[in-house]
Amino acid sequence: MSFTIPAPRTAVLWCTSLVVGLTVAACGPKKEQPPANPAAEGPAAEASKAPAITDPQIAHIVVTANSIDSAMGELAKTKARSAAVKSFAQTMVTDHGAVNRQAVALAQRLKVTPEANDVSRQLQQGADEARTGLESKSGAAFDRAYMEREVQYHQAVLDALDKTLIPGSQNPELKALLQGARPAFAAHLERAKQVKGTLGTT
Repeated sequence: MSFTIPAPRTAVLWCTSLVVGLTVAACGPKKEQPPANPAAEGPAAEASKAPAITDPQIAHIVVTANSIDSAMGELAKTKARSAAVKSFAQTMVTDHGAVNRQAVALAQRLKVTPEANDVSRQLQQGADEARTGLESKSGAAFDRAYMEREVQYHQAVLDALDKTLIPGSQNPELKALLQGARPAFAAHLERAKQVKGTLGTT
C-alpha cells in the first residue's frame, strides 16, 4: 500500500506490519511450484488445499488489532496535549473495547479458541515498535504522530476487512460481526482525518 501523505515512522511501521501480514495471510508465501502432475489435478486436489486463513485465526487478528488500538488510546489519553486528541483516544478505548467484548463472547458461544498466527504476531510486533516511537514524543509532536498513525491504521484495517477478513470468514456470525464493525472503523477514519487536520504540520 502506498500513502499519498508522508507518514511518521511510527505510522509506517504499523501499517507495513498490518498490510504485509494480511497479504501473507490472504496469498501465502511464494513457493517453488513442482512440475505439474495431471493425475493430481481436479476437484480432489482442490478439496485437499487448506484455507489461507481460518476463523480462529481471524478471531485472533480481530482481538489483537482492537486491543492494540485500545492500548494506543490509553497511551494518548496520558500524553496528548489537544483536547480533541484526548477525546478521540477515549473513543478508541471505548469502541475497540466493545468490539473485543463482542468477539470474545461470540468465540465462547461458538466454542472457538482464537488462534495466534503469523499475522497477529506481526501486528503486535509492529504495534510495539510504533508505541516505542510514540512514547518518545510529547505535546504537539505526540498529537500529530498519534493522529497520523490513527488515520493510516484505520485505512489499513478497512482494507483488511474488505479484502481479507470479511471474505475469508466462514462462520456467518463471525462475518456478521466484522460487517457490523466496519461502519465504526469508517467513522473513526473520518474523525481521525478531521482531528489531524486541526493540528497543523509543524
